[in-house]
Amino acid sequence: MKILNKIILLCFFISFLYPQSSQRDYSEELRYQNDAINKMKKEIEKLSSKLRKANINETTTSKRITNLDEELALVNKLIQSLKKEENFNRDKVNNLKSRIKIKEDELNLLRLRYEQRIINTYLKGRVSDLEKVLSSTSWRQAVYRTQYLKIVSSIEQKMTKEIESILLVINKDKLKLESLLRQSIALKRDKQKQMASLRKMRIKREKELNRIRQDKSALANYMQEKSSGVKQLESIIKKVLEDKARNEREARIRQQQQALKTKEFNLLRGQLPWPTEGRVISKFGKQWNSRLKTTTDNPGIDIKGQPGSSIRSTMSGVVTTITYIRGYGTTIIIDHGGGFYTVYSHVTNIQTQVDSEVRSGDVIAYMGDSGSVNGAKLHFEVWGKGQKLDPEKWLTKK
Repeated sequence: MKILNKIILLCFFISFLYPQSSQRDYSEELRYQNDAINKMKKEIEKLSSKLRKANINETTTSKRITNLDEELALVNKLIQSLKKEENFNRDKVNNLKSRIKIKEDELNLLRLRYEQRIINTYLKGRVSDLEKVLSSTSWRQAVYRTQYLKIVSSIEQKMTKEIESILLVINKDKLKLESLLRQSIALKRDKQKQMASLRKMRIKREKELNRIRQDKSALANYMQEKSSGVKQLESIIKKVLEDKARNEREARIRQQQQALKTKEFNLLRGQLPWPTEGRVISKFGKQWNSRLKTTTDNPGIDIKGQPGSSIRSTMSGVVTTITYIRGYGTTIIIDHGGGFYTVYSHVTNIQTQVDSEVRSGDVIAYMGDSGSVNGAKLHFEVWGKGQKLDPEKWLTKK
């Protein structure tokens, strides 16, 4: 910003150091200021390129953050699912433990009954099953005792095997569920680690995005400063061009005035500015008129242009006449001194008045079709030394 201000201040200094000096080098000023503008425009191009890259980086980083958010959401969903699965398996393991406890209690009860029988047998004296049968008082009692002992023994054995079998199945299921539970817990921990890693990555990307946006904002501001600098330099160039045009105009007027004072009209030949924009449709002198089918003598030139185009004084002088002339319409005559006059016909919307002073380039009227039979045009004449002169010899070459 400081360098930019120095450049602009230097350009202002060069532009206004000697604004009225005839020695002022407009070409050098314009070259210097155009060089400064070109340098700034190159810098703006570089900044624009950096800004485009920053936009791409911003888009890419934003997309990465979005992808991380989506991945975090999926991992979090998976963790919640694993938690539910873990709780479900834990409940099943606890249920199996309860079942094992019940069956173990039943088995312990049977064992206790066995132990009690053994103790009772030992205390009362060992009596074999055969003795119990033989000690029966009747044959029928002996049969009943034999069947009873078989049934009791069979039931107890069957219950013991069944309980042991159930315990075996339950323990297998418990071990399987505990294995699944451990796997589920391990997987959940892995996913939690992954989620922590993803969160760290997201924080990193967020910081990166903030940095990119800050850099982008700084680039945009700097580019705006450069663009403002270009506009300021362009306004300086416009001022220099205006000064140059004004200086050239004043020099031309001084030359005209000097020529008029010395009556050296030849000094003005080919130097007068054109009174309006357009093309010459009728030249000075004798011309063949195809419409009238005869030769006519044109005391000036006719310039065809756009209706409403500006009509300007070709030299400084005093307006002596504003009148309407048949065939020429509204006409203005300006006296430039030394017997030198310019005449402007077919004009409209007069911008001056009789006895008013005008300078070279002043707008005195606008192109119209007053008194014209072929549309808007300007009839322009130059008078000098009592003669009507060919205007094209006095106007600058196109």
